[in-house]
Amino acid sequence: MSIVLISFLLLGTMLLFFISQYWQNDKNELLRRNAESISALTQKSLVEDADTGTYYISNRYVLQGFLSTFSDSSNADIFITDVQGKTLLCSEGGNCIHTQQSIPDKIMKDVLNNGFVSTSNLGGIYPYSHFTVGVPVTSESGVQVGAVFTSTDALYLTSFRNDVLKMFLFAAIAALTISFFAVGLFSYKMVRPLREMAEAARCFGSGDFSRRVPVTSDDEIGELAVAFNNMAASLSSSEGTRRSFIANVSHELKTPMTTIAGFIDGILDGTIPPDKQNYYLKIVSDEVKRLSRLVKTMLDLSRIDNGELRMNKTCFELRDIILSVMITFEDSIEKKEVEIRGLEDAPAIFVDGDPDMIHQVVYNLVENAVKFVNPQGYIDVRVLNKGTKAVVKIRNSGQGISADEIPLIFDKFYKTDKSRSMDKNGMGLGLYIVRTIIKLHGGDITVSSVEGEYCEFEFWLPKQPEEQPPLLKE
Repeated sequence: MSIVLISFLLLGTMLLFFISQYWQNDKNELLRRNAESISALTQKSLVEDADTGTYYISNRYVLQGFLSTFSDSSNADIFITDVQGKTLLCSEGGNCIHTQQSIPDKIMKDVLNNGFVSTSNLGGIYPYSHFTVGVPVTSESGVQVGAVFTSTDALYLTSFRNDVLKMFLFAAIAALTISFFAVGLFSYKMVRPLREMAEAARCFGSGDFSRRVPVTSDDEIGELAVAFNNMAASLSSSEGTRRSFIANVSHELKTPMTTIAGFIDGILDGTIPPDKQNYYLKIVSDEVKRLSRLVKTMLDLSRIDNGELRMNKTCFELRDIILSVMITFEDSIEKKEVEIRGLEDAPAIFVDGDPDMIHQVVYNLVENAVKFVNPQGYIDVRVLNKGTKAVVKIRNSGQGISADEIPLIFDKFYKTDKSRSMDKNGMGLGLYIVRTIIKLHGGDITVSSVEGEYCEFEFWLPKQPEEQPPLLKE
């Protein structure tokens, strides 16, 4: 608001200055024109004395009338002097201040040489400042015989300035009042959503992510409110994911540890007979391996988040990785009576990357396919050569993924099987790690699905520039 006030003060000062200058210039121009008109009339009234060679004014009374008329119309004093500065005729008559004192020689010299424009007391003739214009009077033969002065009170300018100042102050007060109300209303509308955001941020700090800011406009504040609400939704989702992750990890840790502790205690206290101990020790071994996988996944996640995931690049055949993974799941595939398609037509394509990481990618995708394929369904694995890309498609029949879940499928800790009826061991990290590895290799991964029919993951990797088999290792 101080900026508005300062702007008005500067505007008022400049406005007053320029208007005053314009009024003064206009007044001087009017005085000059009147003086030149009187000088021309005086020239016509001049008569030369043949004996002395001097000039005198004939028809003084007529010229006196002209002076009075011009004086009344322009509200100015008009008087005629000789070359010595003595007043000969005046618009005010014979007894006036102009006849009591001669015009100073310096002023007369300026008038006769170049004309005279001044704001002064005219060498002491006036008790206060006047706007005065003087022009020479010349005979028809070119002889300077005197001067005409037109003068008006400079107090008129002061009065004019006061009038302008009053009008400006009235307009400024009205404009400032309206501005104060407008700025106050605008500030309230602008600050209110910011205060609501601050209050919502305090709620976020206390763990409540349900607070939202109302969006009441389409301007920058509205865009900020939308971005804030999106951030709140993201934080709420992250918080929900975090809680779900903690619950999942707690469950994943608690279940095998409870199983391990129960069976070992049963073996130690003799509850489990010796002939069944090997059976239960195998279960304990499986649970230990499950814990090991959990720890490895958590370590992989930590390395990804810290940017510590490093690749050991080499040239390898993508088809060999896929075949070795499929062999790993041979028992599960046979148990579900699943048909494997596409591998018989897979071409040999060499890529440049980390074979262990790509093995993990393929392993996670095939594991999901085997896990969610319907009994007696199919798993279709395709390896395609597309220009500079090696494309892998892994499709399984079954329930598929809903359209609402597809955008979230690669998020950290996200699980499509919330009931854990089919995915009893997963934590929702596999696909996040898969996408991270693919991106690290310069490729990409997408998912498509028709709910109730199939789900398909497709990823591509940059091909080896010149395809060649990897070097054999001893």
